[in-house]
Amino acid sequence: MNQQVNDMSLPVQGKDKEARSPSLKGEVSRVRFNTAAMTFLLLVSFSCNRKPFVDHKLKFEKISDNCENLKPSFRMVSNVAGERYEFEKCLDPNFSKGMLKVSRQGDTVFVQFPKATGQTVLNKITLDIDSYPRYNFITIDGETISVIPSN
Repeated sequence: MNQQVNDMSLPVQGKDKEARSPSLKGEVSRVRFNTAAMTFLLLVSFSCNRKPFVDHKLKFEKISDNCENLKPSFRMVSNVAGERYEFEKCLDPNFSKGMLKVSRQGDTVFVQFPKATGQTVLNKITLDIDSYPRYNFITIDGETISVIPSN
C-alpha cells in the first residue's frame, strides 16, 4: 500500500525562523532608508530657505600720501566664498572700516565710502563681498559695474 504523507501535518522546526528573519532584516533596511531619506530632505529644505544677506570684509593699506599716482584699475576675483574686489581709492587719513557702508537692493550691492574732506591719502582697497542670492551689479560710490563671476 502506498501511503501519502501530508506535509502540512508534519511540524518542521526552524522553518518559522527562516521565514521571519529576512522579513526583519528587510524592515530594518526600510527604516534606515526612510530615516536617511527624511534627513536628506530636511537638509535640502533648510538649505533652500536661506534668507538674503550681504556680508563684507575690508582691508586697506596706505600706499601714498597723495593721490597723484591713482591707478584707475579695478580687479575682481570670484571664488566659493563670494567675490574679491581690488582697487585704489583716495580716502581721508583717518578712514576706518566702520565708515564703509555696504547694502543690497534687488540684484545690486551698494558700497559707499565716506566723502573725503581736505587732505586725502591713496589706499589699496581689498573688499570681499559674500551675498545671497547672487547679485549681478556692484555700485561703488555711484559707479555701477556688471558682475560676471568666472566658472
